[in-house]
Amino acid sequence: MKITLDIAQPDLEKLIAPAIAEPRIPLYGITWQQYENFIEMFSGHQNLHLAYLQGVLEIVTLSPEHEMLKTIIARLLYTYADALDIDLFSCGSATCKSQSTHRGLEPDESFCIGERKQFPDLAIEVTVTSGGINKLEIYQGLQIPEVWFYQSNHFSLYRIKQDGSGYQEITQSQVFPNLDLNLMAQHIRPDLEPEMVKAWRKFINNSK
Repeated sequence: MKITLDIAQPDLEKLIAPAIAEPRIPLYGITWQQYENFIEMFSGHQNLHLAYLQGVLEIVTLSPEHEMLKTIIARLLYTYADALDIDLFSCGSATCKSQSTHRGLEPDESFCIGERKQFPDLAIEVTVTSGGINKLEIYQGLQIPEVWFYQSNHFSLYRIKQDGSGYQEITQSQVFPNLDLNLMAQHIRPDLEPEMVKAWRKFINNSK
């Protein structure tokens, strides 16, 4: 099936050969079927992420810095979970979507705890450039229990309210209640990734 969707040529050029870090292209009045078409059309393009919120579609080209940050965060979490014998299931950037709430996106990283589920227990978003669509509103429609945002060497944590009506900011993860995220953030140095992972593993093993 051939898919054709209208994107202005200047916007396409921003996505294909970006002159700025992580350009964001918003499209309005997008139906659910068109969103599904975009997912199919961009399948395999790992440097592009789509976020859909009730008719608004945002397309983002991911920067190398973004990918390095999200990868080392995942490695540090794997190391932590392995050391403490936590059953951690990686969901990566698989698309999470709900037609009933007209929301969908690809987390930067996501995980299930204990067993695989339809949606992850934890989603992580790395912010290199601010602005764009409100991802917490998307996650609220998907009922993702916990969302972390990482920006400028700092984590901001959000937990969904018991009635599912929105998120409240928290100071300690409930998914990893004993994890010191401030300390983990000190190890998020892509330029020294192997050394940081080894140092993080050593610290965790010495703390048990």
